[in-house]
Amino acid sequence: MSQLTIVVVGNGMVGYKFCEKLVSRSNQFNIVVFGEEPRIAYDRVHLSEYFNGKSADDLSLSTSSWYADNGIALHLDDPIQEINRIDKTVHSLKGSVIKYDYLVLATGSSPFVPNIEGIEKKGVFVYRTIEDLDLIRDYAANAKVAAVMGGGLLGLEAAKALIDLGIKETHVIEFAPRLMPRQIDSAGSAMLQSKLKQFGLTIHLNKSTSEIAGDDKVESLKFNDDTSLAVDMLVMSAGVRPRDELAKLAGLQTSSRGGIIVNEKMQTGDECIFAIGECALYNSMIYGLVAPGYEMADIVVTYLTGGDKSFYGYDMSTKLKLIGVDVASFGDAFITEPDCRTIVFEDTHKGVYKRINISNDGKYLLGGILVGEAEVYNILLQTVNNKIALPPSPEDMILGSRGGEAAEGAGVMSLPDDALICSCEAVSKLAICSAVNDGALGIDDIKKCTKAGTGCGGCVPLVKDLIAGTMKANGQYVKNVICEHFDYSRQELFDMVKINKLKNYDLVLDHFGKGDGCEVCKPAVASILSSLWNDVIVKQHTIQDSNDRYLANIQKGGTYSVVPRIPGGEITPDKLIVIGQVAKKYGLYTKITGGQRIDMFGAHLNDLPAIWEELIDAGFESGHAYGKSLRTVKSCVGSTWCRYGLHDSVSFAIEIEERYKGVRSPHKLKGGVSGCVRECAEAQAKDFGIIATEKGWNLYICGNGGSKPQHAQLLATDIDSATCIKYLDRFLMFYIKTADPLTRTATWLNKMDGGIAYLKNVIINNSLDINEQLEEEMQELVNTYHCEWKEVVKNDELRKRFVHFINAPEEKDPAIKFEPMREQIKAKW
Repeated sequence: MSQLTIVVVGNGMVGYKFCEKLVSRSNQFNIVVFGEEPRIAYDRVHLSEYFNGKSADDLSLSTSSWYADNGIALHLDDPIQEINRIDKTVHSLKGSVIKYDYLVLATGSSPFVPNIEGIEKKGVFVYRTIEDLDLIRDYAANAKVAAVMGGGLLGLEAAKALIDLGIKETHVIEFAPRLMPRQIDSAGSAMLQSKLKQFGLTIHLNKSTSEIAGDDKVESLKFNDDTSLAVDMLVMSAGVRPRDELAKLAGLQTSSRGGIIVNEKMQTGDECIFAIGECALYNSMIYGLVAPGYEMADIVVTYLTGGDKSFYGYDMSTKLKLIGVDVASFGDAFITEPDCRTIVFEDTHKGVYKRINISNDGKYLLGGILVGEAEVYNILLQTVNNKIALPPSPEDMILGSRGGEAAEGAGVMSLPDDALICSCEAVSKLAICSAVNDGALGIDDIKKCTKAGTGCGGCVPLVKDLIAGTMKANGQYVKNVICEHFDYSRQELFDMVKINKLKNYDLVLDHFGKGDGCEVCKPAVASILSSLWNDVIVKQHTIQDSNDRYLANIQKGGTYSVVPRIPGGEITPDKLIVIGQVAKKYGLYTKITGGQRIDMFGAHLNDLPAIWEELIDAGFESGHAYGKSLRTVKSCVGSTWCRYGLHDSVSFAIEIEERYKGVRSPHKLKGGVSGCVRECAEAQAKDFGIIATEKGWNLYICGNGGSKPQHAQLLATDIDSATCIKYLDRFLMFYIKTADPLTRTATWLNKMDGGIAYLKNVIINNSLDINEQLEEEMQELVNTYHCEWKEVVKNDELRKRFVHFINAPEEKDPAIKFEPMREQIKAKW
């Protein structure tokens, strides 16, 4: 039987996926592909990573040889100009005329460029192809201020690209009253906006651009409200339009608002012509994500190979990371009361917004929105899609189970076998678990044999949970790796970095990792490097989170807090006066914290070095309130003043805090020293707590407060001060070396086989024969301590990083506003 010829118009992600699926199921077709771009299909979902070091080859979905190896004739840089439906031929720009039996239109979409006066000026770009990005990169080298028109997904991706290119002053112009109006609600959008401000983005909402002003190049934007904004370049990302012009010329039915109309088999009005991806309009809807495009491709392949499969719409739930901020929406995200009940959690301090919509009878999850923290997205999505009954307290799904075990049956392993885990590649839970049972024991193995996780990547955490759950059920060892870029646990990587004396992230990645790294492994490696070498942490600022990057906690409204160390809560009158003078000079709000320090809020970024210079001159040091390190050692007044005090708890607290100050760890550390069992310093609620006894000190470890408070557990009783410090050295160093990233000591102990009995055996009885090593390693960290702010203050190059506008270092962020409150100020929000 002679082969049928299938012509594919478009070589984007969906066109390529169609070819890949077709050749995997049949060799009965002659496939011809025409692409408009000069390169083979590439990953447009992760296009912004082009500015993070990925090359065009890294983004490519295959190789040139793949097409030839599979008998596919590929015509690049040669768009189709005409479809002759009578003769069933296509005519290309370069003169090729190909006869087809079936035609697949995968023409995608093009950027929407509004008709604004001055749109043709130099310095105006669209954000769509690698060639576009090359032009943007070259022009950005001489630009200081840039704007992106469009506050949707693509617009924010473009804004991230400009930040990655080093343009510190980047603006986002959005016509709507909120960012990402199609994905998140007003409250979620406001939270996203506040998070993006921390990364230097300035957001302008409700803005309609009337003119792009300048002579031959863009110099400013003029808006309909008679305001303007001076910019050096403009990136248009105000949406996309389906590429349906070829279909219109061929007489195929299209929508007045764009899109080639198709049925459930993806057929157009001509049964031999199909449309898939962003150019296809099904049931009056364009599906602008890659996953539904892949599903459309699969439906056409199924039809051509004799199967029966139909398209009846697609779940548009999505999880994104925008400039380091998690954003997700799932199910019916915008349904409101009285059609549902809504549970909302909002933490403006951490920039977290979570909303879930549940049925009025409380039985089922209908949808929701997550901003700032989206670890539970996958399981929430599965709960919606599989109509899994909710636990008695549905809020546990976004807040975590408080005061007990998780709900019965919760977790990825309780999902039905046909649960769709990877929507991009339509991979079920059963397929992944079967692959693990057949020997695929890592995420890379699963990607190779099932393709799960190779699309947008949003399902990877869920896939990892399935791998671990299946292996555990099979009685196999589960390797706890940091992320897909490092096939090692934090403990393993810690030891290897130490042995090889590696001092920066790039060297660690070159030696032990792969790819370009991610938001998970970069801070984890930064923590390891800091815990090992005690180097100035801002030298590694590109891999730190925002707080460590600027040695300060970013606060509501975009300002920062200043927290000098006050060991044991003891401070002289002279130092109190200096704090008052500094706070008054820089207009800061002051508050005594729960850790017995004085916190000063409302500092502008470019004031931080000057503030700290004055504090350091007065004898203060960094309080590390921003770091994954020792924060405070709280104390009561003890025997110095209190009639119940058994020992001098203040002096011992100061000694402890001075010893461990600046020691970096997987998570923050807090301590307390109480002078008697009355526990005024709340020592048993700390990572380590010391309580005076008649004979010495009792040492407690692995407690914490927070959303899941846990009392510390008794490690040793009636020990003297020297022994207490020795045990603390061992305990803290063992924790630093073995805990997973961002794991508090309480959680670390809870997961430890053998629990407190095992830990006692290690710390006190030296069961692992490592105590001498632990003590030496801790002493090395103590000996190499430095005040991070002192290092910045005396280093002109480091000080240059603390500016809001790189081209105007003295200017403060004009968007920051304050209002009076009880004779002080607070952020106006």
